[in-house]
Amino acid sequence: MWRIAFAKACRGAVCAAVGTAAPNAARSATNLLSEAGGTSIYSHGLLESPSSALLARVQFAFPQQAGAPRWRTGLAQRDDPVKEETLEEQHIDQGAAKSSDPQSFDKGRIAPDPGHQAAAVPDPKKQEHGDAEYWLMQPVYSKEYTENVKPRHIKPEKFRQKLANFAVFCARHFFDGITSYNLESMNERKWLRRILFLETVAGVPGMVGGMLRHMRSLRSMRRDNGWIHTLLEEAENERMHLLTFLQLRQPGLLFRGMVLLSQGVFFNAYFVAYVLSPKLCHAFVGYLEEEAVKTYTHVISDLDKGRLPEWETKKVPDIATEYWQLGEDATMRDLLLSVRADEACHSHVNHTFSELGPNEKNPFAIGTHEIPKA
Repeated sequence: MWRIAFAKACRGAVCAAVGTAAPNAARSATNLLSEAGGTSIYSHGLLESPSSALLARVQFAFPQQAGAPRWRTGLAQRDDPVKEETLEEQHIDQGAAKSSDPQSFDKGRIAPDPGHQAAAVPDPKKQEHGDAEYWLMQPVYSKEYTENVKPRHIKPEKFRQKLANFAVFCARHFFDGITSYNLESMNERKWLRRILFLETVAGVPGMVGGMLRHMRSLRSMRRDNGWIHTLLEEAENERMHLLTFLQLRQPGLLFRGMVLLSQGVFFNAYFVAYVLSPKLCHAFVGYLEEEAVKTYTHVISDLDKGRLPEWETKKVPDIATEYWQLGEDATMRDLLLSVRADEACHSHVNHTFSELGPNEKNPFAIGTHEIPKA
């Protein structure tokens, strides 16, 4: 019993030391010891003066100032005599799990936050697509804008631009060669195979760049100036392209194996290159996205020429309708136009980043996706 009383007395003394209800805490410390065994710290000669002297010292050391912030300990402020058990019951009643809940404190569970998503009304569409609630961006374009997006090419002038452009040229022709790419013989199946593979590669640079800049920010203990968010937006956007076209075709084991191999090689190569020269890597992605704009322009052209009859009446996947905010009567052409606009945006962003120093501020505002007119 005396141990419990002594522990409570110590707690009261600590509360007095931090200036939280100093008079009440000191008095309670004395009274608790007295109730436990009829003795107190004064009866043993530990303090020569009564509790009033201690209170005076505490008040002198920690004066109560009007409007001063109060310390918080545990579930609530300790400047009132409310018992801790009562405070915990109030906390539970305000939104945490109750004892009757199978996921309660008694079951060893963590109490959910009062603003837990379980209390919100679920959206059937967002539940169907899983991560729709967590999208970093939702590019929504006007019909006029997407129709006017055309392939552009930044003429390489600096050494890093020439090197990046040459690297993209070699990669493009190597990939075209091993896949027997021929514009005159493309159909829906071949276009899907090409698009799916390219999107698995295109989603790598943004994630690698964002990750390395994140680690750099932690290492240097400085802010990133907004680059991380834009790079992760790019990575997510490319992944959304992949998830959209996967609704039209599911690749086989051989294709998945090639994706695994290429991802392992490209991820590590880009990682090392970004550590050595971020500007070179952004220039590389800028030229790579130029090729992506060309690819989707060719697909749209084939669709307009009637070479892709299956897509003329093909229903746009629901995930695309929600992500790009396309209408209920959207066509595959509308989808391809939006994807091409995304690629043009990535090209413009990375060409811009390739001209900026690592500590310069990100010039792109959050939520903007349209590039300036040529």
